[in-house]
Amino acid sequence: MGKTTKISRRSMITVGAGVAASVVTASVLGNQAQITPPNPEGPFYPMRPQVDKDTDLTLIQGNTERAQGQMIRVTGKVLDENGQPVEGALVDIWQANANGRYHHEDDPATTPLDPNFQGWGMVKTDAGGNYSFTTVKPGAYLAEEGWTRPPHIHYKVSRRGYRELTTQMYFSGESLNETDRLFLDVDAESRDLLVVDFQEKNGIPQGEFPIVLAKV
Repeated sequence: MGKTTKISRRSMITVGAGVAASVVTASVLGNQAQITPPNPEGPFYPMRPQVDKDTDLTLIQGNTERAQGQMIRVTGKVLDENGQPVEGALVDIWQANANGRYHHEDDPATTPLDPNFQGWGMVKTDAGGNYSFTTVKPGAYLAEEGWTRPPHIHYKVSRRGYRELTTQMYFSGESLNETDRLFLDVDAESRDLLVVDFQEKNGIPQGEFPIVLAKV
């Protein structure tokens, strides 16, 4: 069985996504950087605090065994509309494990939990606006009948003086992107900003996801 018990909740999320994308998504104006389009938070943002929220989601503090799945590395810069780095921005990510299940009380999936997967990480950008995470590629999962969500990573990025951004990062080459309701709800000219191409480097697939915040 999949996640069909969440139909009404996910339907509400989908409706809200269209409004947010149409209002907040920015276009390129002159030399300004294009603001990263929003995408919904979804119902599985972590509810309970956890001791380990560092940048390596594949290894929980105190454990010796790493998470299941393909290890990946995501890097990027947080920039302002003028392309300047934003130092001290809090980058908060959460995602499903390699089996497509969140470590969350409300996730009704029957696929296995991974006790060695952290599932949630946080970091502040350095002086150059840089951030990075080591994680695993999340699995796809059934959101409701007829709708399977592609692999994705949730982001929430905040910094005083800027509008908080909640969005999702998608993986290039995934056929499920072409039918995903939340991805397709983003303006067609902006969707590529949420898609990352991963290339193997030093034995680990690595991808870059730059983020542009709007000033308040």
